[in-house]
Amino acid sequence: MNKWGLLLFSVLIIQFCACHNTAPDSGKIVFNINLEEGLTSLDPAFCRNHYTIWMDNQVFNGLVQINDSLKVIPCIAKSWDISADGLLYTFHLRNNVYFHDDPHFTGGVGRKALAADFVYSFGRLIDPKVASSGSWIFSDKVESKNSFTAPNDSTFNIRLKHPFAPFLSMLTAQYCSVVPKEVVEFYGKDFRSHPIGTGPFKFKYWKEGEVLVLLKNEKYWEKDDKGNRLPYLDAVKASFIADKQTSFLEFIKKELDFLNDIDGSYRDDILTKSGKVTQKYKGKFVLNTAPYLNTMYLGILVDTNLAIVKKSPLKILKVRQAINYAIDRQKMMKYLRNSMGTPGYEGFIPEGMPGFSKNVKGYTYDPERARQLLAEAGFPDGKNLPEISLATTVGYRSLIEYVQGQLDRIGIKTNVEITQGASLRELVSKNGINFFYGQWIADYPDGENYLSVFYSKNKIPFGPNYTGFNNKKFDALFEQTYHEKNDEARYALYQQMDGLVMEQSPVVVLYYDKLVNLYQNNISGYSLNGQNLLVLKRVKKAP
Repeated sequence: MNKWGLLLFSVLIIQFCACHNTAPDSGKIVFNINLEEGLTSLDPAFCRNHYTIWMDNQVFNGLVQINDSLKVIPCIAKSWDISADGLLYTFHLRNNVYFHDDPHFTGGVGRKALAADFVYSFGRLIDPKVASSGSWIFSDKVESKNSFTAPNDSTFNIRLKHPFAPFLSMLTAQYCSVVPKEVVEFYGKDFRSHPIGTGPFKFKYWKEGEVLVLLKNEKYWEKDDKGNRLPYLDAVKASFIADKQTSFLEFIKKELDFLNDIDGSYRDDILTKSGKVTQKYKGKFVLNTAPYLNTMYLGILVDTNLAIVKKSPLKILKVRQAINYAIDRQKMMKYLRNSMGTPGYEGFIPEGMPGFSKNVKGYTYDPERARQLLAEAGFPDGKNLPEISLATTVGYRSLIEYVQGQLDRIGIKTNVEITQGASLRELVSKNGINFFYGQWIADYPDGENYLSVFYSKNKIPFGPNYTGFNNKKFDALFEQTYHEKNDEARYALYQQMDGLVMEQSPVVVLYYDKLVNLYQNNISGYSLNGQNLLVLKRVKKAP
């Protein structure tokens, strides 16, 4: 950064971010958060990281949005029609939604968002040259870019290849945000660090790994129930402190207004084993907990066409099943998560998600059955079984070391490899690792989102099938759901598919998460939803 850039940055931080309450010198209200993992992009076409989803949700809008009850409600589309055959979706757009200002608009002023912008944005998602991680949203549902049309500036059409009941829910994903063609094409790949959307906050500054600043969009179109223009905050400042204990101390000092989750290094200090706030911190802050549509799991690469799978004992079904039986999830939740979550005894679809069922047969703790399966696989008590590497991030080290100890008891030796979150995601996204810790957070509130992780046509690089799972019966059931309009009948198909996944064990479901949000006592208007989606447009901060 040159000296003038440094000076500009210093002024910006002083003006908007110098203190944790209303700044006395500027009168600006700044909301301070910390993102433990760095952002890889602010381009919604690459919105696969939880924190990227959070930040993109402040900067961008889509056709529809989700409320705290996980219902689809209007956003840029004020209304919509669906044809009788379920193939044509017609969206009627608002005429008062504008992009943020940018030098690459005429006169540098943000123009109105039009139907043609959605044609471009959605076409971009499925463009192989863009290689969006969200291409799976539309790839098997539309014929081509020609499936997106704009009869006029305020009407946008999507024609599907086949009916798809959760389609509206799917469109709430941040991948489906609208972007302006002229700005995206000017910046090219650098749009990742020059995001221009229509959201409640506009991008100001990002020094990767250090600070991100978003400012209030004074021209934002949404208003509250009293007719006041949203958002209420003047700015959002995100820091990138990787150490969770340090970020917690910053929260206790009131330098941060919000903290997501409670790390194991200080969890016992804040929570009892039953999940209640300890006497030490009672009344010091607001603690919100709720079911979270997030499945925490171990992923196992099972595609035997891959060289690293051919050499791995994890290609053997009974070894994978033995791992599933070997883990005492109840004990894990009580002592390592302070009861913040539910043991993963059922399928991959998490508790609270439409399509979840306790009738799906998962795995309970049964070490004797695990040993029996290991012996049947040719490795009695683990004899002649090669050591298996299990990759995780620093934040989940204690959890994975617990799993390591559980596997060791039945004779499975593992080597825990600790890596940065971005590095692990890169390895997983390239089928570069056999055994890894992962989480799947709902992109949209329908069980199909979780099952899409195992659909063979979503194998890397075409979608999020990171385990390389390929099962003809599963695929046939998955495609059958396209034509099932009745929700209960569709959920029954989901449960069959989830059962197949559990039987074949490309994953080890550890637990269904519970969101844990900490807010300072002077914060109000925050959202509490099953996706743990950070919604700041209605947040207020008292001095």
